[in-house]
Amino acid sequence: MQSLSKMHEVAPKQKPPTGDEIRAAEGCHIPDLIAPELKILFCGINPGLYSAATKHHFARPGNRFWPALHLAGFTPRILAPNEGDDLLELGYGVTSLVQRATATAHELAPSELVAGGRRLARTVSIHRPRWVAVLGVGAYRVAFGQPRAEIGRQQNTLGDTGIWLLPSPSGANGSYPLVDLVGKLREFYAAAGQAKAV
Repeated sequence: MQSLSKMHEVAPKQKPPTGDEIRAAEGCHIPDLIAPELKILFCGINPGLYSAATKHHFARPGNRFWPALHLAGFTPRILAPNEGDDLLELGYGVTSLVQRATATAHELAPSELVAGGRRLARTVSIHRPRWVAVLGVGAYRVAFGQPRAEIGRQQNTLGDTGIWLLPSPSGANGSYPLVDLVGKLREFYAAAGQAKAV
């Protein structure tokens, strides 16, 4: 892993995938970006085809995850999707509720989301992050049987790990412009630094 002193360096640009590579990524998985006892494990809904083709989370141009993390105070600069080691160095990781890549999250069946919730619980029990931040309100409601869940800290936990619900950073989530997404992430950043998970 790179040291924090190198965080000012910009990662080399990754060659974008071709159209054929993107189409071939249907159903592929991206490995979790995870380590034991992280401060926060960010959990997206599932990989898009562009991300699956690159094998990096939230890689599609237009996804606001990486800029929003920086603007909210989590990272000292905007990390590129291929700078996972730098994110881990800061104490943060990334996973997905459902590992299967699709063109849109609407293609996922409710049963896949429920199974993904169980997978997330197993992952958390092994790696024991302090917090899980689920990025996708509708997916969370289905996965955990919480139809009225709202953005913010959740009453339920995964063992000793607290759960915080956030909007999806996908560019398709027009109900949350970048400024609003950053505001919600800032609230979480402030709370996660002070409050105990349980």
